[in-house]
Amino acid sequence: MKLVLLNGPPGSGKSTLARRYADDHPPALALDVDHVRSFIGGWRATPGPAGLLARDIAVAAARTHLTAGYDVVVPQLLARPEFPERLEALARETGASFHEILLLPGREEARRRCVARGVSEIETAEPLTDDQFTAMYDRVAAFAEDRPRVRVLRAGKIDHTYQDLLDALGHPGATGNHRRPGARQ
Repeated sequence: MKLVLLNGPPGSGKSTLARRYADDHPPALALDVDHVRSFIGGWRATPGPAGLLARDIAVAAARTHLTAGYDVVVPQLLARPEFPERLEALARETGASFHEILLLPGREEARRRCVARGVSEIETAEPLTDDQFTAMYDRVAAFAEDRPRVRVLRAGKIDHTYQDLLDALGHPGATGNHRRPGARQ
């Protein structure tokens, strides 16, 4: 049983890969915290508190699913350690293996994807400016550098990235490359 955290900038494929993994490994749970937050009344007026409450709800749901013996995949943009540490502790508590994956296309590719997808109904902000996007991308990449066990996937085409994800999770027959940022090939 696995608890998988998929981190990365907007448009990197986190939610798509989580859903695909869950579909291919039933009854795995793709647990999108942003979707959970959108179910909380008034969340747009108080996105911070609603986001924290959504994370609490997500941890409880993940605990239930893991305790039943099933995989959980959490797609979430993160640049601070609190939530990944909670998920890692939950994995230990339930006997699941914990996998922290960063989907990191190149900065310009990530920017292109972010612009192309637009803002969804479950996001709180207007589209990011170029400076905001660069700062967010750099924060996420730097955060991963401080997490010793994070696996970085150079998120390209979704089918290839999915195979890389399976490889990073140790699924037989999967191939891919998963290097830390700045690692030599």
